[in-house]
Amino acid sequence: MSRIRILPDRVANQIAAGEVVERPAAVVKELVENSLDAGATRVEVEFRHGGKSYIRVEDNGSGLTPDEALLALERHATSKIREAADLSAVLTFGFRGEALPSIASVSRFTLVSRPAAAVEGTEILVNGGKMIHQRACGCPPGTRIEVAHLFNSVPARRKFLKTDETEAAHITRLVRLYAIAHPEVAFSLLEDGRLLFRSPACANLRERVAEIWGRRSAEELVEFPEVKDVGGGLKIGGLLGQPGLGRTTRDGLITLVNRRPVESRTLSYAVLEAYHTHVPKGRYPPAILFLEIDPAAVDVNVHPAKREVRFREEGRVRQFVLGAVMAQLRKLIGCREQTVGGQIATPNAQRPTPNAQGIPTLAHPTPTSSTQRMPPQLQTQNSKPETFSLKNSQVASKAEQPPAASSSLSVPQPETRNPKLETNLRFTWRYVGRWRGQIYLFETPGGLVLFNARAAHERVWFEDLQTRFATARAPSQRLLFPLSIEFDGLASGALMAHRAWLNQQGFALEEFGRNFFRLEAVPDWLDPARAENFLRDLAELARERGHAALRHDEIARLAATRAVRLGDQPTEQEIRTLAQRLLATSQPLTCPRGHPTFLELASSDLFRRLGGDADALA
Repeated sequence: MSRIRILPDRVANQIAAGEVVERPAAVVKELVENSLDAGATRVEVEFRHGGKSYIRVEDNGSGLTPDEALLALERHATSKIREAADLSAVLTFGFRGEALPSIASVSRFTLVSRPAAAVEGTEILVNGGKMIHQRACGCPPGTRIEVAHLFNSVPARRKFLKTDETEAAHITRLVRLYAIAHPEVAFSLLEDGRLLFRSPACANLRERVAEIWGRRSAEELVEFPEVKDVGGGLKIGGLLGQPGLGRTTRDGLITLVNRRPVESRTLSYAVLEAYHTHVPKGRYPPAILFLEIDPAAVDVNVHPAKREVRFREEGRVRQFVLGAVMAQLRKLIGCREQTVGGQIATPNAQRPTPNAQGIPTLAHPTPTSSTQRMPPQLQTQNSKPETFSLKNSQVASKAEQPPAASSSLSVPQPETRNPKLETNLRFTWRYVGRWRGQIYLFETPGGLVLFNARAAHERVWFEDLQTRFATARAPSQRLLFPLSIEFDGLASGALMAHRAWLNQQGFALEEFGRNFFRLEAVPDWLDPARAENFLRDLAELARERGHAALRHDEIARLAATRAVRLGDQPTEQEIRTLAQRLLATSQPLTCPRGHPTFLELASSDLFRRLGGDADALA
């Protein structure tokens, strides 16, 4: 008897589902794509418990006849292509014919559909790959698909799913991407019976961004008129982030190829390179880019979930995108300078306001500046220019140190001291001078030390803030005028889940309507002008990494890198005191981001490189 057997269709579908349906968001993706391919002008998505227990996607598309509905549940049954050559000209989202049978094999699957010309619709129920019934039913034109108890028949797959919050975040982001890709289609998204967003058909992309991400996100983006590559079959357009504005993650950088949301290193790196000198280091520009290309010049069949694409001429595509984005950024900067007459303004300190041409009137930002101009609505009595000052700082006990002010901040006395290192620094390190930037030189009996003042400052603040957060010791400063902030649904949910904890740390954050918050106070270590961006960065981290991003160490790391900056020219005493504080920390060798705080060059190594012994060269 042969040991080789052909697997039953039900088992084959369950195996295929492992590639096509990796999580609930993949189910939503396949069903939404089918709705758009069917010509729907309205798509409604509902899910419960992160999509694990229930998913519903309903549209008003062309619908299916009873025979078509049955055939759609067979493997490799599709209306999109007829032969292999069609793959080089495919413009639809789906074309493999694997999604519906794969989903039906690992869930309780219900399909209800009716073409507009039909008198009645059809209902099909499949449970774990087994057909339960097909019958006539009444329903509106279009298709409704319900997926319940996902992966119940495959427990090994279900146990690898993440928490409900994480799975819900993936679904929400995915639906937003497809809503962005098709502003002319009305989208609704519901979670556990609660409406996350509802956007009617929009006249343009900016309206859709404002509907689903909020007005502030729409204000941060400017129009990117369509640019064509003459003779190359390439077109690009969309929305670009204003020069100088950046996000902590790449979530705001959205690329679409022939209206298909994709992850493309070619496109992402081209945009990042174009913004290289226009956003601070470590930040990522927000942008929504639509690239249109000949279907024969791009392969959309290289990834099981069709998340990635491969270009036939990647170099040409990259150069085209890079050149188009850079040209538009130069135009934006030129328009800004003409609008504001050369005045320099900081985007973190005030919101952009469009001029008559619809171009924001903020001047070209200077992210490396050590000071920021504070808007009137954020000014408080103790607000000062953001500088680093240690002139009055003494090497004393913690009890003798007054609380740090929000702007003119001194390095805090650390809770954990290292007397050995501190004594060694006080008596053996000799200040030499400034080398360049924030790098300073010290001479020691063992050699020469290159001291990174910025990294050292972050380390000192990181450990002090860790202690503050752990002990809930957080003096706050009231704002003269409360600040109203609008977040998107995911960010709003993350802040609501941890609002009580944030308020214990010195914030006074109150809900002020759906996805709106009112900020009345900030901790004393945070410049009020940076408070809104700090909360947005925190929400983005929570959305990207889940609740682990809201641990004390993660928040302290973010705060340390955002709270203060060194002044342009600290004095010798300020640098010496900072070095003393650094060596009194528990981990003085690196900053919270892993950058070295100082580098020691041994005398023996220096003399060896100079070609002699110490006595001869002394």
